[in-house]
Amino acid sequence: MMVDIEFICIGNELLIGKIENTNAHWLALQATALGANVRRITVIQDIVEEIAACLHETSARKPHFIVTTGGLGPTFDDKTFQGIAKALDQPLKINPEALEWVKTKCTEYAKKSGLGKEVEMTLPRTKMAIFPENTQPITNPIGSAPALKAQIGVSTLFALPGVPLEMMAIFTQTIAPLIKQAAGSCVFCERSLFVDGIAEAQLAPLIDIVMTDNAGVYVKSHPLQLPPGNVPRVELHLTITVAQEHKPDMLLQRAIEQLTQLINKTPK
Repeated sequence: MMVDIEFICIGNELLIGKIENTNAHWLALQATALGANVRRITVIQDIVEEIAACLHETSARKPHFIVTTGGLGPTFDDKTFQGIAKALDQPLKINPEALEWVKTKCTEYAKKSGLGKEVEMTLPRTKMAIFPENTQPITNPIGSAPALKAQIGVSTLFALPGVPLEMMAIFTQTIAPLIKQAAGSCVFCERSLFVDGIAEAQLAPLIDIVMTDNAGVYVKSHPLQLPPGNVPRVELHLTITVAQEHKPDMLLQRAIEQLTQLINKTPK
């Protein structure tokens, strides 16, 4: 079964170019490798109404999974849970399980830093445990901010921290197994074919033919940067996501063979 997934990256720092959105790149690679279909990646500001509106728009497309990153910390601009609460029409309340988790993590950090055994649960620390009602906290194996799991429409929603190592750890531990289970026997396969001496515009009609004749195979051309004066070089990247029993390697090989034959007939 094809599993659709959408990612929502939250943070003004992404939109002004202060921080490179490496989370989106990593998540797309992981989800694709697990056999999921990444339908959309959206980047939005730290605005409660914007987060809620984006979640409504995304859930209306009925993906199997929605994953947000960013906005779970203790500072004023961490507003993801508020946006989720608005989207779910749920009040924000202290989640006892999340509060205990935050307190434990803060205490561990204090001990390691030599700051003493007792930790005051200040408002910023407590903020990380204020969840929308009827949502589930997810443990964070690295940081102090718990993640969140909820249901929005038919989609399963996860809200992850924006700190890359924390995001990666939670995704790998909690979300990846669920995606793999939902995808079943679906696998992602890819192959590349490098073409020298033929311009991308000449390859375009050949790509159209191959994609028409080979259902499910996607061919993307990538012109490669070469020193001035060199002949053009283009990478043709062929991908397919299909159930293992349909022999994706064989389907890609068939497409590559057809594409190679067409290229060999093209004058340079």
